[in-house]
Amino acid sequence: MASKEIVIACGPGGVGKTTTAAATAAMAAYHHGDRVLVLTIDPARRLADALGLTSNGHGHGLGNSERRIPDEVFRAATGNAPRGELWAAMLDTKESWDALVRRHAPDARTRDKILANPLYRNISGRFVQSHDYIAMERLYELHAQGKYDLIVVDTPPTRNAIDFLDAPARMSDFFSSRLLRWLTASYRSRVMNLASRPFSQVADRILGTEFLADIAEFFILFQSMYAGFVERAEAVTRLLSDWRTTFLVVSTLEATPVREAEYFARALVARKLPLGAIVLNKVLPTYFRDRDAGSLAEQLRDGAGSVADRLAGSLGTDPSLTARVLQEVAESFLNFGVVARREAEQQAELATRPEVLATVPFFDADIVDMEGLLRLGATMWS
Repeated sequence: MASKEIVIACGPGGVGKTTTAAATAAMAAYHHGDRVLVLTIDPARRLADALGLTSNGHGHGLGNSERRIPDEVFRAATGNAPRGELWAAMLDTKESWDALVRRHAPDARTRDKILANPLYRNISGRFVQSHDYIAMERLYELHAQGKYDLIVVDTPPTRNAIDFLDAPARMSDFFSSRLLRWLTASYRSRVMNLASRPFSQVADRILGTEFLADIAEFFILFQSMYAGFVERAEAVTRLLSDWRTTFLVVSTLEATPVREAEYFARALVARKLPLGAIVLNKVLPTYFRDRDAGSLAEQLRDGAGSVADRLAGSLGTDPSLTARVLQEVAESFLNFGVVARREAEQQAELATRPEVLATVPFFDADIVDMEGLLRLGATMWS
């Protein structure tokens, strides 16, 4: 963390990726004395709760603008203030698109026409690809401002995260496509040749002339910002492969998540992007693999009757019930041991080797506050 400026946390859904990103940022702010921002582009709002920024219905909580986590949140968790500062933000797609238009529109008239266009209002709020692109745009903008020593980005689940990486190039390709040039050229000239007239007549009947006009106007206006799109896409691509950026892949050792995590790790390597670490979350404790502990569990299971006879008197319980409980506890421990050994084998078989391989134990309670985040971070960093 001390030598990086951007950490991008990726991985399947439901493996603790958002919490891991927040814990990474919290540890960096607490120990390194840096100004750290954690930016989530996952629509889940768990991050705000853990950071003490729960929305109260009055505009507070986690939003597109960065908010500093008060030092009191750290003091309540540890008794000490952080050495640095922790900030947090959550991507608001519509708000970020509006800011992009205001920044890159060639003039005020073009800016206002884009913002008022009905198609733009739908795309900027709902179109999935726009979400992926604006996430990269927001990351680039925040990094270029130079306000933060470290930015930790929490991405959507794995398959979407691949889209997240490719979004800038796809967006610039789209705005230079032949289809788009044909559509906008037709409406610029208002002259339809014989080949395009049948298509236009059918489209007018199905979609309506006004809708098609909105489409044409939208793309004509947006093409005025094409140079800015291409320039940003190239800059973002360079930033992702820069030595100051690293990727953190989070997974559990369950079969499906670990396959998805390996898929993403291979994709990073194929793109020559820096794979800094794999974090394996919710891993069973090592004592389940301890041979002496397993032997003791077998003895307890097989000798539950005699042990129960000695315990029942002091506990005042029925010997047969006590024996059944002891057998169930011992059998459960042995079953966990099987799973723990399987997890160790899966960990050893990971095809893609990062710079760091960290494991985090399965905690007995959900992480809902700063104390829990720092506990997770300390385990991950140990």
